[in-house]
Amino acid sequence: MWFSEPVRRLQNLFSASGKAGWYAYLFIRTSIRLVLFRYFRVNIIGKENLVKTGPIIIAPSHRSNLDAPLCGAVPDRRPRSLSKESLFKNPVLAWIVTSLGSFPVKRGTADREAMRTAEKLLNEGESLLVFPEGTRQSGPSIAEVFDGTAYLAAKSGAPIIPIGIAGTEDSMPPGAKFPRRTKVSIVVGEPIAPPANEGRVRRKELTAFTELLTERLQMALDEANSDAASR
Repeated sequence: MWFSEPVRRLQNLFSASGKAGWYAYLFIRTSIRLVLFRYFRVNIIGKENLVKTGPIIIAPSHRSNLDAPLCGAVPDRRPRSLSKESLFKNPVLAWIVTSLGSFPVKRGTADREAMRTAEKLLNEGESLLVFPEGTRQSGPSIAEVFDGTAYLAAKSGAPIIPIGIAGTEDSMPPGAKFPRRTKVSIVVGEPIAPPANEGRVRRKELTAFTELLTERLQMALDEANSDAASR
């Protein structure tokens, strides 16, 4: 039909991945920077370590539901991220989280489709936000880091940026409905070159790289905790 092409263009325009989604992302990012960054007196150290072009894996510590929006608003380009599948069941919420760069992942399973999507995005030069610890943890020590992050780095050749976030657990621990005002520090570590990939990813290299990522992530978290406590 003659009207099918105009309809298709409108659908693309107002889709989460179209211009409307892009403007929604810019609006939300600006709002977080103007409102939440000021509310939590966010101090960012090492932002210059965030590579502005090409594929990167942003790998933050995870202590609160505040981590994703705060960390996601730090880069000057939209990071893609894996979000739990339940967020996509409501059409309105699904449109919002998709406009923010998220795509669904099934928690507690080896979601190969999500991993393939993540690898494809990195191969296209996108930035990807992944929590190496998986779900939220507690305390000043980095919990077990899963080797999925190392695997994505090896397969795509993307460097990993470790990020430590302090203050969010005190502000909004598990079970809290509203955040209380605290000082939040975000430390962006130096990029870690991906592990070698000579046709296939070897378990030995993944294990060694995951240990390095754990160490560097702990360093970033320690610095963030120290900075938050000193302000």
